[in-house]
Amino acid sequence: MRHKSLATPAELRAHAQAELEKYIASFPAEATDLQAIADQLADTSADPFSRANMQGHITTSGLFYDRASDKVLLIHHRTLNRWLQPGGHHEGLDRLDVSAAREVEEETGVQVCGAQDQALDPPLIDIDSHAIPANPAKGEGAHLHHDFLYLFRGDATAPLSPQWEEVQGVRWVAREALLALQSARFVRLVSKLRLAL
Repeated sequence: MRHKSLATPAELRAHAQAELEKYIASFPAEATDLQAIADQLADTSADPFSRANMQGHITTSGLFYDRASDKVLLIHHRTLNRWLQPGGHHEGLDRLDVSAAREVEEETGVQVCGAQDQALDPPLIDIDSHAIPANPAKGEGAHLHHDFLYLFRGDATAPLSPQWEEVQGVRWVAREALLALQSARFVRLVSKLRLAL
């Protein structure tokens, strides 16, 4: 996969702000829920990409979707003990979509061909700010994750090679089955995927 590096923290911040603005233009009803990340990106006194920032920091994830079977690829998160889309902390180097593609590939072993086919410009389908509880074992207090979720085209017949240090399982699930996972975010995603069909 090609990686487009961003040379400076200022370029990365500007990229994230542009992605947020574009997203809010597409989903204006969500603007109020995203005020915390908008405020952090506007405040240049702290790095919103740093894991040390306990106000909150940016993460990226990817929804790997097979349109033919109407299924999405989920991982069972080892620490949170929940089924989620693949994702993780942004490493402060690449465009957000490149980071999301890397997380999908690392955690599931699948190649994100859609990222290359779309010139590393997959649709940003959701942004979610959510609370993360304190983790004394890692020396982390409670904070927010501001997750930028990109949509990648997938193939449910592709072989999987999970990163077992990070995940407890990987599976394809029907899009509608996301509703059973009791997550407001997954409810939004089911609706958004309907529109993307």
